[in-house]
Amino acid sequence: METAITLKDLSFAWRESNPILNSCSLEVPAGEFWMLLGTNGSGKSTLMRLLGGLLTPTKGTFSLEQPLGFVFQNPDHQLVMPTVGADIAFGLVKEHLDWTAVRQRVKQALIAVNLPDFERRPIYALSGGQKQRVAIAGAIARHCKTLLLDEPTALLDADTQLELVVAVQTLVKSRGITALWVTHRLEELDYCDGAFLLEGGSVIAQGDPQPLKERLCSKIYPES
Repeated sequence: METAITLKDLSFAWRESNPILNSCSLEVPAGEFWMLLGTNGSGKSTLMRLLGGLLTPTKGTFSLEQPLGFVFQNPDHQLVMPTVGADIAFGLVKEHLDWTAVRQRVKQALIAVNLPDFERRPIYALSGGQKQRVAIAGAIARHCKTLLLDEPTALLDADTQLELVVAVQTLVKSRGITALWVTHRLEELDYCDGAFLLEGGSVIAQGDPQPLKERLCSKIYPES
């Protein structure tokens, strides 16, 4: 099976005596939706920043199918233009498209995230869930093959969390995108194809998300 994300013995440390990631290896099959989970301090966000090119590994290698899209936990850290359409179009500048092509990409991306009439909407007027959808639309407009999402539901209410995870699941299946989603919410595992459990900077379990969910539930609620 073709893989879209591959890590081999990836390590990272701010100080050699205190590694955050330690020989971390994983593979995400192309066109699938996988999740990365673990407790605070397990290395999840550091791993995503390495994949996104925001940090450089101490050791090891990784590869991702390009183009790459990255959705931050807080969308206010990546939406920089005053309106929805302008923000999505801003991400297309390097492609040197004509204005007609840009408008078409923006419209198609907004339809894909179920915000078809939001092109002129001010960013400040959006809810948290809508902002995250706009961030995802920016990746879709750039025709990204791989999508990294670093706890994108962390700041959302329960209903909006569900809407967003279902939206990403639908995009993966309908557009052949590969997605890696960081989470600590066990209920979100019901929507992915597979999952990795990160502990102490290494992947200690992977595969079918339901056994991983049961394993974590038994740790959190040992008497249930």
